[in-house]
Amino acid sequence: MAQTVVTEKGRDAIGHLEDPNGNFDRSWREEHWGDKELSVAARDVTRDEKDMTIREALGVYKKAVMWCLVISTCVIMEGFDTNLLGNFYAYPSFQRKYGHYVGISKQTPTGYSLTAAWQTGLGQGSGCGSILGTIINGWLVQAYGPRKVLLCTLCVMTCFLFIVFFAPSKEVLLVGEILLGFEWGIFATTAPAYASEVLPLQLRVYFTSYTNMCFILGQFISAGLLRGLVHRVDQWGYRIPFAVQWVWPAFLIPLIFFAPESPYHLVRHNKLEEAERSIRRLQAPGPGLDPKRTLAQIVYTNNLEEQLSVGTTYWDCFKGFERRRTEIACVVFGGQLVCGLCFAYASTYFFQQVGLSTDAAYSLGWGANGLAFLACLANWFLLMPYFGRRTVYLWGMFFMATELCIIGILNPWTDHPSVAWTQAVLTLVWTATFQLSAGQLGWALPAEIGSTRLRQKTVCLARNVSNISGTVGGTLENYFMNPEAWNLQGYTGFVWGGCAWLVFIWAYFRLPETKDRTFHELDILFAKNVPARQFKTTQIDEFDEHEQNQLAVRYSVSGQAPQRPSFIPSVTNVLADHGHAEDTLAQRRGSIVSAQSGSRRPSIAPAVTEYLKTH
Repeated sequence: MAQTVVTEKGRDAIGHLEDPNGNFDRSWREEHWGDKELSVAARDVTRDEKDMTIREALGVYKKAVMWCLVISTCVIMEGFDTNLLGNFYAYPSFQRKYGHYVGISKQTPTGYSLTAAWQTGLGQGSGCGSILGTIINGWLVQAYGPRKVLLCTLCVMTCFLFIVFFAPSKEVLLVGEILLGFEWGIFATTAPAYASEVLPLQLRVYFTSYTNMCFILGQFISAGLLRGLVHRVDQWGYRIPFAVQWVWPAFLIPLIFFAPESPYHLVRHNKLEEAERSIRRLQAPGPGLDPKRTLAQIVYTNNLEEQLSVGTTYWDCFKGFERRRTEIACVVFGGQLVCGLCFAYASTYFFQQVGLSTDAAYSLGWGANGLAFLACLANWFLLMPYFGRRTVYLWGMFFMATELCIIGILNPWTDHPSVAWTQAVLTLVWTATFQLSAGQLGWALPAEIGSTRLRQKTVCLARNVSNISGTVGGTLENYFMNPEAWNLQGYTGFVWGGCAWLVFIWAYFRLPETKDRTFHELDILFAKNVPARQFKTTQIDEFDEHEQNQLAVRYSVSGQAPQRPSFIPSVTNVLADHGHAEDTLAQRRGSIVSAQSGSRRPSIAPAVTEYLKTH
């Protein structure tokens, strides 16, 4: 039987059933939203959004674009820092400070070098910290929203920068990198999810993938700074790059303080008034624009996902059709790392190992970052408007696998300068191919694939697969390349090329096309288990009530005992319960309103009713 739980305010009666997936009251579709029913209002917004051109979308959502640029700028710091450590291994002043004497040779012109073990520890320290920060961020953003989480994270990061700046030893530097990695994990998973929730369909892929461009900008700035300081032999040769990281929080903290909150987050917390105000701050006023209609679309999508039994915990990411969505997000993001990123992208150390001078190595490294930036722009203007996500990712992986194998084939002749330069140029070609395809889409697709109620957690899980892949891959790469370890040099291309071929095969059979699909349509396509290769051509009516009812019955778990680990709701409740009991209840899939007939309504139904009374 249903039990009614009444809040202290007494107006939002939120009921909780032991069986949260029983009969679903579908009368919410007929809620009057202004002069229209909710479903009709949502349909009108969806139609208008699909008819909008990119130029029109930029005009209407120019304020949302600005806030996305601000939020994503946090990621520049991660790109800057992670590029520093990978390139410091060949940096003369850094080698003298933290390395040990191994003798002067062509591969170690200063006579100092870090062991493979310490290269691994320093290089993967931030990655290990990022894993923890990423997983916790899924709970933090759900409870507090991206704006508050980013503000607190920037303040904490400012303090942790003192550790790496004043690090007197490798051990202290490692601790600082681990602590900073925690913040990097939060930045990298908050930015793409925020962009996907505040921008329309036409702009979604550009500003979710802009996170990747921020990485490149950070890497480009750090590469240029390293190139300019490469001849400094004192401690400031490596301390100045660390100190530059204090610049970002100085202007990001005040900007993010004024940023609007994600309307999807506010809707999930039943704060419809605040959600409408947020939408007004994201859209430019104009004829035919009504923030209330945009809010109707968000409410409708949230209600549909509740009807399809989509929850809000990490465990829900692995249940029903969400399991497939999680798999796609994780493999696409992890595919960035195993397709050669650890080898060909941070290639300064590889350039030095094949015999190029330090100046030439760092000049090429800087050029590679500039080339990556240009490839990102080419992806935006030459590929994304005309080709689907699946097509670009699939063929990008094919060409990267081929290029890596060619690098391996050339390795026996590395002693010839022309061959060494050919291998170096091929890594630059690989960099361009990567940023034309997987580099951009590895960030955009996970933010599109997950359902709106699980988007933040889906992005976090995918990012952690990337972090783990990067930690394992980076560890192996240090041993592949280090002259005191396995010293494979160019043969490493065979290892990563083989992995890229495996990702190519997976993408052919499992990666769906998401271009020109609304979140509502994607929910239905995944719920219907449409094969990946048919996503592009399948025609659906996303507002077909009969079909949605059938899907709701299919995914109902009525009569089944709950199967998620008991500690997950407890952790969610602790993080969500920060002074608003209603917010905690709204985050649970079992937060519902019971009708006398035993049916249930969306958890947001009381808030919708209250909102409509005053609008």
